[in-house]
Amino acid sequence: MEISVAIIGSGPAGFYAADALIKNADDAQIDIIERLPTPYGLIRGGVAPDHQTTKKVAIKFEKTALKDGLQYFGNIEVGRDVTLEELREIYDVVILAIGAPADRVLTIPGSDKIGVHGSAAFVGWYNGHPDFVELAPDLNVDAAVVIGNGNVALDIARVLVRSSSGRAKTDLPNYARGAMDASPIKDVYIMGRRGPIEAKFTNVELREMLDLTECAPIVDAADLPEFIPENVENRDRRLAKKNLYTLCAFSELDPGAKPKRAHFGFYAMPVEILGGERVEGIRFERTKLEDGHAIGTGEMMDIPCGLVVAAIGYRADPVPGLPYDEVKGIIPNDKGRIEKGLYAVGWIKRGPSGVISSSRPDGVEVVEHIAADFPNGGKKAGRTKLLELLNERAVRIVHFEDWKKLEAAEHHRAEQAQPRQKFTDIDAMMDHLEGK
Repeated sequence: MEISVAIIGSGPAGFYAADALIKNADDAQIDIIERLPTPYGLIRGGVAPDHQTTKKVAIKFEKTALKDGLQYFGNIEVGRDVTLEELREIYDVVILAIGAPADRVLTIPGSDKIGVHGSAAFVGWYNGHPDFVELAPDLNVDAAVVIGNGNVALDIARVLVRSSSGRAKTDLPNYARGAMDASPIKDVYIMGRRGPIEAKFTNVELREMLDLTECAPIVDAADLPEFIPENVENRDRRLAKKNLYTLCAFSELDPGAKPKRAHFGFYAMPVEILGGERVEGIRFERTKLEDGHAIGTGEMMDIPCGLVVAAIGYRADPVPGLPYDEVKGIIPNDKGRIEKGLYAVGWIKRGPSGVISSSRPDGVEVVEHIAADFPNGGKKAGRTKLLELLNERAVRIVHFEDWKKLEAAEHHRAEQAQPRQKFTDIDAMMDHLEGK
């Protein structure tokens, strides 16, 4: 089926969609359009810098990028260099794979104080994402609080309490590694409004806390239930059982055995950020569960801290000209189909949930929609017209071979155990490509 396809976004969802098209749509012309010069989305900018094995999925995506019929258009921002309307005019199919890059906002009194950050911004900062390199959080504090009971909260806490030698083996940019190595942080609190059974940690990540050389994970045994309620579904039950086993192991550790501590707190709802202009602490209200919902009990507790990171979820930004579901934070769609010729995959389709591979079925589903909507293939010029437009506008395209030059330079610049030393500035990337 000859058809021209533009995929907006080069994260996992975009590459899984491209791979499904290559396998199931003969003669498809596929162009991946990415705002940054660098591909891979959350693999590069969201996966924890000490999870290098997870990042190796990029090897698979590179194989897809090098397939016949596919081209990568980096450094192209939709809305700035070309509009969505123009792409729809020149391509038969446009697939939105733009993710959910923004933070869900913490809306409690004091949340605008200096020292309060959302997890998207904080993770982007320590991953060297060009949008967040200027965040410069003040880590010259003794204690930090991470709000949330999911893997992102775990990632943030773990990176903050890692040893200097442990961080040296990651792809943390030098500015972030230096700030963390110099930080006096000794206590990090990972706080959730519900209980251990409802926590969204994967057990592999939770168990990683036991491997930290300088930090002891701590949990109050009184917060751990003696049994899992019968109404917990089997899949959730298996995860809860593993996590409870690990948390029990935490509760038996000596809090003073290591110089740093990661405190796991449950049944605690944030109600106020304390302090003057800057964060000095956070107030929580103790909760109890009723029908799975956290209900405040009126009992308060304060945790002194100088840094608060809210890992309470991500949201997609609205796309001009398209409907937007404010509650779900997605573009309304029917199993990925927005309308004929326009589709969505990944978090912009279903919200910010799941692991990297959770987006793979979205690509297969969209290919089925395309086959039904275009039984005789397409007719639009696609790539040829896009190149004409970008050339007329003097837009510098970063092709995949350009990305490989940037990647090679990152590996070359790496110090000792570092897997790479990232470019974190778009101008620096472009200067390198121009030989400056």
